[in-house]
Amino acid sequence: MIRGINCNIAANAVIADSIELGDNVTIGYNCVIEHNVTLGDNVIIECGTVVRENTLIGNDTRIGANCIIGEHFMDYYNGINTQYCLNIGKNALIRSGTIIYGASDIGDNFQTGHHAVIREHSKIGNHVSVGTMTDIQGTCEIGDYVRFHSNVFVAPNSKVDSYVWIFPHVTITNDPTPPSKDMRGVSIKSYAVIAAGALLLPGIVIEEDSLIAAGAVVTKDVEQFSVVAGNPAKKIADIREVKNKVTGESAYPWRYHFDRAMPWEGIGFDRWMKESGDSI
Repeated sequence: MIRGINCNIAANAVIADSIELGDNVTIGYNCVIEHNVTLGDNVIIECGTVVRENTLIGNDTRIGANCIIGEHFMDYYNGINTQYCLNIGKNALIRSGTIIYGASDIGDNFQTGHHAVIREHSKIGNHVSVGTMTDIQGTCEIGDYVRFHSNVFVAPNSKVDSYVWIFPHVTITNDPTPPSKDMRGVSIKSYAVIAAGALLLPGIVIEEDSLIAAGAVVTKDVEQFSVVAGNPAKKIADIREVKNKVTGESAYPWRYHFDRAMPWEGIGFDRWMKESGDSI
């Protein structure tokens, strides 16, 4: 074991020899840390959590009680000794009961609610939040600053670009003729908003700056700046015409009116774009 300074490890924690601990690492009671795990500086792991082999956890990360980090997937239970790694960036907050499978890459400033599940072979960007009881299935691609609220289901092969909001109880599917092997993932473009309880059917594309109304059943592609609602969902407005129900002012595109926890917080979207050199 390579062990940094000022580490605090509970007496009954089970720690493999082939691990590397940074400085100021805390490991709580009844934790299990398996082979070839690397924990960065200031990592805190609370009681009852298991960190499986070949996991790398970045600096300043906190993992709540009774999590499984680097969980096995089906190959393991079928007796196949597949080598895979899980990488979690710095400054993550992983709340109690969360299960994250191996063979994924997760960026910096990641956060979960309680009992979230993230399956294998997923790629997740920076500043992503996954709410309580949300289930992100395998082989998904997720950009930066994406917000999944609670009880969202994301089917395999889904692609969610940066700055997307997905509200509670949204279901994203991928099988057009269930049960089948013909999986067609949904693609959601940047700045889209998917309101509570919406159902997205397989293979559709939600274009930038669109708004899917609460409870909508989306059966076909959604054009940029569209507001769609109903079952099946139909376009009912241009998003740029939607007003804030309290102030009466324009509400969309939302990035010009909302900035909490966004990279343009306090300076405005246009200034941030100019200073960052990015394009819309």
